[in-house]
Amino acid sequence: MAKRERWGTRIGLILAMAGNAVGLGNFLRFPVQAAQNGGGAFMIPYFAALFLLGIPLMWVEWAVGRYGGKFGHGSAPGMFDAMWKAPISKYLGALGLFISTVIMVYYTYIESWTLAFSFFSITKAYFGETTFDAMRSFLQSYQGVEKNYFQSILPAYFFMCVTLFLNFFILYRGISRGIEMLAKIAMPTLFLFAIILVIRVVTLGTPDPVNHPDWNVESGFAFIWNPDFSKLGDAKIWLAAAGQIFFTLSVGMGTLQAYASYLRENDDIALSGLSTASTNEFVEVILGASIAIPVAAAFFGIETTQEIAKGGAFNLGFVSMPIIFQKLPFGEFFGFLWFLLLFFAGITSSVAMAQPLIAFLKEEFGISHGRATALIGFSVFIAIQFVVFFLKHGFLDEMDYWAGTFGLVLFALFEIIIFAWIFGMDKGWAEITKGADIKVPKIFYYIIKYITPLYLLFIMVNWLIQDAVPTFLMQGVKPEDIPYRWGARGLMLLIFIAIILMVKVAWDKRNKQNRGK
Repeated sequence: MAKRERWGTRIGLILAMAGNAVGLGNFLRFPVQAAQNGGGAFMIPYFAALFLLGIPLMWVEWAVGRYGGKFGHGSAPGMFDAMWKAPISKYLGALGLFISTVIMVYYTYIESWTLAFSFFSITKAYFGETTFDAMRSFLQSYQGVEKNYFQSILPAYFFMCVTLFLNFFILYRGISRGIEMLAKIAMPTLFLFAIILVIRVVTLGTPDPVNHPDWNVESGFAFIWNPDFSKLGDAKIWLAAAGQIFFTLSVGMGTLQAYASYLRENDDIALSGLSTASTNEFVEVILGASIAIPVAAAFFGIETTQEIAKGGAFNLGFVSMPIIFQKLPFGEFFGFLWFLLLFFAGITSSVAMAQPLIAFLKEEFGISHGRATALIGFSVFIAIQFVVFFLKHGFLDEMDYWAGTFGLVLFALFEIIIFAWIFGMDKGWAEITKGADIKVPKIFYYIIKYITPLYLLFIMVNWLIQDAVPTFLMQGVKPEDIPYRWGARGLMLLIFIAIILMVKVAWDKRNKQNRGK
């Protein structure tokens, strides 16, 4: 077996893992979720989910990855097969390959919007569009939904191609020279940009004290952090908090395991995993919550900010923020920082999504790193065409729900059952604590074995009833969009079948080799 790549430095590993976790959701989705779900009260179920779901799954995925890497596996099918010698195990692992691949297809396109808007900010391309309707029209025109400001999809297509090239150029350079190098540059830069923006927001005070003395940054922070405890009895708030933990830590998609597979057998995962989660939480809870919502409250007031929050993360990031930048001195510079910050957050996550499939092709089929990277890059390029041209018909939304929402929890549930109950919690605990630089509290043994699986099952059942069935039946979908949403399902089915077939061929090949020995 060829010698596997390794991380060059521990700080590079932690930054890469944190970069995988820190994404667009930290700065866009989290403040919206907090604002929509009880403000400060949201943080109670949020931290409960972090303690009972996020950190346990983080340790489990690091342990699964390091254990699989010991046998030369950098993707979930091989890792699950190493822990559970049953024919079905590798196919359950294939779900991880499917989820990360599908998410990369549409996530990379969203990521390209941030690169485009950083360019639009520094060149003042959207300056002069000072109303919500105008800015929303600018965004939709760029996306090809309308034809007002952009007469074709070519600008969006250009930035999509640039973003895709950057992703696969980094992946082509490998673990230490590519992904680790990106993390060492992008993560400190992201922190710097975020801190500059937070300082600018905090020092805004009350921008219009004469006409709107109650429109200020303080009211924005109060809007997020003042608890509405009456909402804690609503199960949807607990589900929303658990969902946010999944999104923010990137658990349940096979990427953390892939990165952890490049560890050495006795490398620490307890402190490193906790450091990754802590870094992500600092970025999300401290920095992410201190930019978009407080600045919106200062310029638009609480009522309008509530409407912005109801409109979702894209309205917050790509509609309200550009309007605000036009009201600030040197607004084009701060807009450039904001969108470039989002781009760095996005690309450190998206490169992680392709790594499991690249590792699978290299390890199971003996394909060279360059060829494997090129093959996945070409495949993603073909698939992303449908997202670009059918965006207005809900193609992206359909993929995001089944792969990026429902699929994450389903895969995590399979993983925790295999790890804690089939592989065995005693062996699993020994794997988590092997080489640990900290003492992991024994309570997590029982949390991982009992509480985390039950928590995941609770989320699955509720999502199945509340969202999955209505989404599958396309309730509320416009009739003209239904064929395109079925097209999205068809594309995902093709990707899933292709991955299942590759897994079968790989294991048939391996079994044949074993019989020949």
